[in-house]
Amino acid sequence: MPLYEHVFLARQDISQAQVEALTKEYSEVISEGGGRVGKNEYWGLKSLAFKIKKNRKAHYSLMNIDAPAAAIAEMERRMGLSPDVIRFLTVRVEQHETEPSVQMRKSDRDDRRDGDRGGFRGDRGGFRGDRGGLRGDRGGGGGFRRDREGGDRDRPRGPRPPRERDGETAAPSEES
Repeated sequence: MPLYEHVFLARQDISQAQVEALTKEYSEVISEGGGRVGKNEYWGLKSLAFKIKKNRKAHYSLMNIDAPAAAIAEMERRMGLSPDVIRFLTVRVEQHETEPSVQMRKSDRDDRRDGDRGGFRGDRGGFRGDRGGLRGDRGGGGGFRRDREGGDRDRPRGPRPPRERDGETAAPSEES
């Protein structure tokens, strides 16, 4: 039978026990379909990169599955109907990893906490934060000059003054 790794994200407002109950429910669906679930890992409540269905965080859970494609399809169908599951991904693999996944290795997590993370966080020198840019609503720096100096956006502009070219005055164009 084919081997799969399946990760699903559950809503942030349910408990860890409810996530484990969901994992057990979907494991039973796989068993009814003629497959088996080798390993379950609960990765915890983690922040999402962007909001998904009004959630900023989600419970992550991994399942290593050995099952026919029909059992996987039935599990994914039920996950799609469940209001507690916000995303899921199933990937076919050649073989399952026997050791804990990267998310569960404690030594890697400790190494990451000691060093500087960098990345996209404003408080650590990344690209996000309160440094201005082209948006006038951030305060301080950035924005267009008219946004900072009185905000006369709605004032209609008058005709342009004539331009000088090589010492002679050009007439304004009739198109404007």
